[in-house]
Amino acid sequence: MRFQQSVLASLVPSLVAAINPPNIEGMQIIFSESFEGSAGAPPNGDTWNIMDAINTNNEVQTYTTSNQNVQISGGGTIQFVPRKSPAGLWTSGRIETKGSWTPQPGKVFSIQSSLLLGNNPNKQGIWPAFWALGDAMRHGTEWPAAGEIDIMEQVNGLLTGYGTVHCGSTIGGPCNEPIGRAGTTPMSPDGFHRWGVTIDLTNEDWRAQTITWHLDGNNYNTISGADINDAPVWSSLAHSPLYILLNVAVGGDWPGAPNDATQDGYGSMMEVEWVAVYSS
Repeated sequence: MRFQQSVLASLVPSLVAAINPPNIEGMQIIFSESFEGSAGAPPNGDTWNIMDAINTNNEVQTYTTSNQNVQISGGGTIQFVPRKSPAGLWTSGRIETKGSWTPQPGKVFSIQSSLLLGNNPNKQGIWPAFWALGDAMRHGTEWPAAGEIDIMEQVNGLLTGYGTVHCGSTIGGPCNEPIGRAGTTPMSPDGFHRWGVTIDLTNEDWRAQTITWHLDGNNYNTISGADINDAPVWSSLAHSPLYILLNVAVGGDWPGAPNDATQDGYGSMMEVEWVAVYSS
């Protein structure tokens, strides 16, 4: 079933030119996805897994493969749409890349995306995220030892974006688990914005290497190997393969449960124009 094209301006008839990631001086695009396709279609199955049957952080939603929850818009974007059933049960969408990418020694590596989160105050419990996990998670390493880099998270519709790392294998530790090491930035509710994280390995000394978060090209948080102060843990974050995730969670330990005013559907969705991985 396709959503009505009149619901959202980005849902336009006919074919739409791909919305491609921008070129960055001194960098090459080593992966990109521009979400072309017909309205209601799933994302490219050669590139993405549509996840279901996942329940973490005491979230209340069930992830599904339905295009009610995750769909190509037909306007060159993909939409993640949380929905509440008449019985009060929440569903939503989550996708993960099948591939992973490894920052290379001596180079600069960046994961970026163009996201729309919208301006709706009734988002208690809504938790959109653009993030990366260490591929070791797929091979038996437990969280957070596999490494996690949260490139953009927002909770409850508040106009604050979070960039966070999770790492190590003990409570507290170099990443202050289970909270993680986070930086924040004010964010605009209007239009698409480019969120990214850049891993700079140009210094041979791992202590001087950095992970930096940026919004529309402006840096707002940086951690270094020296901040982590643990070479194997730093390697799990900055030297190991990462895969990319996009989702909208509902409820959970951080935002808390949705309330009666929480708007489901398009009012609480996340929309994505493109995702790209760059390397110098």
